[in-house]
Amino acid sequence: MFASCLGMLLFTILTGVIGGVVLTRMANNAQKTENTKPNTVLKVSLSDIIPERTNNVAMNPYELNTDDVIGLQEMLGAIERAKTDKDIKGIYLELANPQLGFAGMSVLRRAIEDFKANDDDKFVIAYGDGYSQKSYYLASVADEIYMNPIGSVDFRGLSGTLLFFKDMLDRLGIDMQVFYVGNFKSATEPFRRTDMSEENRLQVREYMESLYGVMLDDISKSRKIPVKELRQIADEYQLQEAEDALRLKFVDKLLYKDEIIALLKDKLGLDKDDDIDAMSISGYNKANPKDKNLRAKSKIAVVYAEGSIVDGEGEIGEIGGDKYAKIIRDIRADKKVKAIVLRVNSGGGSGFASEKIWRELMMAKEQGLPIIVSMADVAASGGYYIAAPADTILVERNTITGSIGVFGVIPSMADFLKNEIGVTVDTVKTGKFSTGITPFYDVSEEEGRIIQNSVEEFYDLFLRRVAEGRGMDTAAVHKVAQGRVWTGEKAVELGLVDDFGDLEKAIEIAARAAGISKYRTTEYPSIKDPLQQIIAELTGQDDKKVQQASRALIEAELGELYPYYEQMKEIRQMKGIQARMPYTIEIK
Repeated sequence: MFASCLGMLLFTILTGVIGGVVLTRMANNAQKTENTKPNTVLKVSLSDIIPERTNNVAMNPYELNTDDVIGLQEMLGAIERAKTDKDIKGIYLELANPQLGFAGMSVLRRAIEDFKANDDDKFVIAYGDGYSQKSYYLASVADEIYMNPIGSVDFRGLSGTLLFFKDMLDRLGIDMQVFYVGNFKSATEPFRRTDMSEENRLQVREYMESLYGVMLDDISKSRKIPVKELRQIADEYQLQEAEDALRLKFVDKLLYKDEIIALLKDKLGLDKDDDIDAMSISGYNKANPKDKNLRAKSKIAVVYAEGSIVDGEGEIGEIGGDKYAKIIRDIRADKKVKAIVLRVNSGGGSGFASEKIWRELMMAKEQGLPIIVSMADVAASGGYYIAAPADTILVERNTITGSIGVFGVIPSMADFLKNEIGVTVDTVKTGKFSTGITPFYDVSEEEGRIIQNSVEEFYDLFLRRVAEGRGMDTAAVHKVAQGRVWTGEKAVELGLVDDFGDLEKAIEIAARAAGISKYRTTEYPSIKDPLQQIIAELTGQDDKKVQQASRALIEAELGELYPYYEQMKEIRQMKGIQARMPYTIEIK
């Protein structure tokens, strides 16, 4: 009886805690969701990471006030709806250093251009204490650009920085035993070199020039400054002070924050004592959700493949091979689904997981479902592998793709263990291969040949997958493969992709291929909002939330250094053959 009473008491307490959390979150959300008022400004503040889908990032589930991390697609949808909303009078861009790739920036620029073109009475203004190159690229689409009088525009051309770890590993006594295929498959260079190879330097220079060219073209059109002049300004570093930006027509006026507020009030016809009705893009998205034609029986499945490709289920923001294979299996079993659109934003990862996803996509294709791929910022290596079966592949001009190649890395830590921490290793085995591949011993010459053969076999398989999917000869694929990275512009020329276009265009193509005019889209995988994550953790439905919270805290603490931490973490987790983008390269 005592045990039963105790159990009931604990249950009541737990229910009360969960109920309190739920009510708190519901109250917070109720306060944040409000109807759009007349004469409202849509405020677009970009300073944090922007995933493809809302909340598809690691968040701290114990932070009750966590807001939704709005995704790029929801952002685009909100701007699309705002352009015909009579209550929205303009867009106010407040930009810091958005964590979004160049392709994502291009799509966002187009959406804002479309917003302006739809109604001449609507305005777009940008303001910043200063502008990074990436934030200025987006700001340049505005009708008017303003900046703090002591701010600056960082406009010097693009550069790419890559960290090399070989000397550090040598000093620690750690030997990274590398196996790879492809002259341009440079993912392993940080562990076997102290600088870029000539092949790697060539490919990086070429794709960065392409990214730079797209950026300059777009800025030139928006600001009416010739591309040649923009290059000269960057090469001579002419933008050193705020007055330089004003003189060279990069900004229209230098204003303090109070002055920009007064300017907004004037545009809205408000008195100086009136408040501006500003609505965040996240709040607007909640108040004005996308209409879905629920009466339409036919469905197009939109599958978001974002993050590293990993074995197993994976975490939020990762592409788990088992998880995504099951998603596609379930889609194939749904008779209402008439086509699949795969949105890829991934530099790849596990070759085995990529193959699992490829297999399910092929079965969907054999079943008669059209498959259309929409590539985002990056769709390379394993990200390209899972795109290969598609009937049509769309890219942005500045998408990073290709990198058709594979590698394997096996650390040997025997010297480190012995010399640095005094640990030695011994073993007994029944055969020369009994120990298997282990970090405690060097790979033997014979074992090395076996591993290299398996890497080459997987590379041949990769070539065949691409050749079959693209209708090319394997020799032709090999010529443009070898781990080489291409931009979307070049990929169209080489036949690796079909055309330029965004996700909406991919959905339209899928509908035509399926022969349907009335349909609704269904998005996969399902993503929990912060409230659902808290409930799952408290009720024991999800045992990964502690890891997720830790990941979110580390990301917040490291800031711009977080990608390098992620790189080291991924290296530690690598198992088997990898079809992965070359490395984490920071483009500034």
